[in-house]
Amino acid sequence: MNMLIYLIPVALALGGLGLAAFLWSLKSGQYDDLDGAAWRVLEDDGPKS
Repeated sequence: MNMLIYLIPVALALGGLGLAAFLWSLKSGQYDDLDGAAWRVLEDDGPKS
């Protein structure tokens, strides 16, 4: 029971850290072009020499 005193704040802090990382990724534009990378893989440009 005494461990809950430590585990609950640690869990809340890790959840807040994960939420902050997700919001930062939204703000920095990580999810703007989801289809572009998929189409670039399919393009057959060949190696540039």
